[in-house]
Amino acid sequence: MPRRKEPRISDAILDQLLAGADAKTAFDPNGLLDDLKKALAERVLNAEMDHHLAGEEPGNRRNGYGKKTIVTDTGQIELEVPRDRQASFDPQLIAKYQRRFPGFDDKIISMYARGMSTREIVGHLRDLYGIEVSPDLISAVTDAVLEEVAAWQARPLEATYPLVFFDALRVKIRDEGLVRNKAVHIALGVRADGTKEILGLWLEQNEGAKFWLRVMNELKNRGVEDVLIAIVDGLKGFPEAITAVFPQATVQTCIVHLLRHSLDFVSWKDRKPVAAALKDIYRAVDAAAGDAALTAFNESAWGKRYPAIGQSWRRAWSEVIPFYAFPADVRRILYTTNAIEALNSKLRRAVRARGHFPSDEAATKLLFLVLNRSEKEWIMPPREWCMAKAQFAVLFGERFTRAMA
Repeated sequence: MPRRKEPRISDAILDQLLAGADAKTAFDPNGLLDDLKKALAERVLNAEMDHHLAGEEPGNRRNGYGKKTIVTDTGQIELEVPRDRQASFDPQLIAKYQRRFPGFDDKIISMYARGMSTREIVGHLRDLYGIEVSPDLISAVTDAVLEEVAAWQARPLEATYPLVFFDALRVKIRDEGLVRNKAVHIALGVRADGTKEILGLWLEQNEGAKFWLRVMNELKNRGVEDVLIAIVDGLKGFPEAITAVFPQATVQTCIVHLLRHSLDFVSWKDRKPVAAALKDIYRAVDAAAGDAALTAFNESAWGKRYPAIGQSWRRAWSEVIPFYAFPADVRRILYTTNAIEALNSKLRRAVRARGHFPSDEAATKLLFLVLNRSEKEWIMPPREWCMAKAQFAVLFGERFTRAMA
């Protein structure tokens, strides 16, 4: 007969752990298993602090403990996280903004982020793993995300972003007994090295200059001192709000959004030839040639048939022309919000199955999880970024080179 494999934890240690306790309660919330998780986590965190201080300059030392509540697969545990005097300690076991214990609850979060409802997750865990969990536990795990969202939305940002893309999508949310359409506004920043970062998300039913001014002031209060180019989709009052807070920022309208708006005036059978005629405008070699192409379009048969197109381009012309200063490869980064639209497509897939959300908090929770997963996939900057950096260094001088330092 095969010999019984020796357990990694001896029976003597288990007997000692269970002494005076009911073994049946070991897996209950705040039972032995949670006590072990707490003890092991705090021991690892203290070991991380010792390692951190060993590599620090003399003078930095321990500075007591801070409390942090972590959600586990059985409930919640409160950890004592060591602190140092210089506040430079960044634990690896449980990161600063993390509110979930590494393990099974991450699977729950992953399923929720893919658009599964609480009860769908309960059924999936039962069918696939044979695990019975309550909807209340799923809600407790996912609700912990709201604390993470609050910390993430208030985190410090870079001082300078060469590019910031702003865009919005609509979601249905129950509000005061009615299902209303609300806009989810997203800001995506590109750092000086070309890597991307979601700066924040905001839910608002009515957007306008006051709302955007509040968003800009929030970014400034979180450490943003300069935005070189802000790419927007023609939202009302947006350019004025940006330049009120970041007066040196160049505001570039999204050409793709402008084209879509133009084609809204066009009958279906005329869309292809009209779109082809508009290419001469945004593919012009410089702003003067673009202006001449726009004038030529207005005087053409298409321009006379659909005069609203030329009028919409003229109204936005001051926000259209900045990208003419760049070569074609760099223009592809600037004149379209494709980077953020790719993100929006993931958000739409996640919310499509929901129909509508019961509250703003439920919508924010899911959207944050989708954004968080997407950020982890962003590793490399766009291939045009090397050329863009050289162009930005010439056009913006120290404003850009300081961000590279």
